[in-house]
Amino acid sequence: MSASLVANVVLSGLLTGLVYGLMALGLSVIFGVVRVVNFAHGEMMTVAMYAAVLLFGAFHLDPMLAALPVAALFFVIGYALQAGLINPFITRPEHSQFILLVAVATIITNVMLMVFGPDAHGVQTDYQLDSWAMGQIIVDKARVYAALFALATTAGLFAFFRFSRTGTAIRACADNHLGALIVGLNVKHLYALTFGVGAACVAIAGCMMTLLVEVAPSVGPTYTLLGFVIVIVGGLGSMPGALLGGVLIGVSEAMAGLFVDPSAKSMFSFGLLIVVLLFRPQGLLGRRA
Repeated sequence: MSASLVANVVLSGLLTGLVYGLMALGLSVIFGVVRVVNFAHGEMMTVAMYAAVLLFGAFHLDPMLAALPVAALFFVIGYALQAGLINPFITRPEHSQFILLVAVATIITNVMLMVFGPDAHGVQTDYQLDSWAMGQIIVDKARVYAALFALATTAGLFAFFRFSRTGTAIRACADNHLGALIVGLNVKHLYALTFGVGAACVAIAGCMMTLLVEVAPSVGPTYTLLGFVIVIVGGLGSMPGALLGGVLIGVSEAMAGLFVDPSAKSMFSFGLLIVVLLFRPQGLLGRRA
C-alpha cells in the first residue's frame, strides 16, 4: 500500500472531520451552557440537509449559500424550542429532559419520513466531482470547500463567545448560574440564545454535509450518536475538544475504510471512544468536574 494512498485517505478524513467537528460543536455549546443534552441533534442536522437539498432543487442555490438562510431559520427555531419547550425542564430530573428530547427526535424523524419518504436525496454541484492534484495527493474540491466553511464558522463562533458582550454573558451563565442571576442577567433568554447558536451550527454543518453525502430520514440517529462520540472524545462542554474530536473521528473512519472495510468505520470510532474513556474519562481537552 503506497504512502500517497494513505496520505490521500488521511487528508480526506481530516477534511470530513472538520465538518463533523462543527456539528459536534453545536452539541457541546448547548451542553456547556444549558447543561441539557440535545438528543435531537442529529435529527436537526438531517432537517438542515433536507433544507439545503430543497433550496438547491428549487433555486439551484449552492449549499454554501443556502447555509446562511438555513442557519438563520434554525437559530429562530432553536431559540423558540429552548424558550418555549426546554426551559421548563431545566430544573427537572435529567431523565425528564432525556424523554422530552428523544420525543422531539422521534417526531422529527417520522415527519421527515412522511414528507420525503425513505429514499436518499442529494445535490450535484459543478465542483463536486472536481479535484486538485498536488503531486500524488488528490484533494476533492467539495471537501475542501466544506472544511473551510466549517473552519470559518468555528472561528466566528469562538470570536462571538470571546469578544462580544452577549458571548461573555453566556460564558458567565455557564461558569456560575447563581452568580449570573444575582448580577441581573436574563439567564433564560441567554439559554435560548445559546440553543439558537447551537442549532445554527448544526444547520451549517448539515448544509456542508450535503456536499459529501446524500441524506435520508434514517441518518438522524446516526449523526446524533456520532455527535456524542465526538464530544465525549474531545471533552463534553469543550469547544476546541469538539473540533479535535471531529478530526480524530473523521480520520479514524477514513483509515478504517482503507485498512479494514468501510462498514467497520463505526467500530473504529467506538474503539477510539473506549480508549479515551479508559485513560482520560473527561475527554482529551475536557476538565474534571
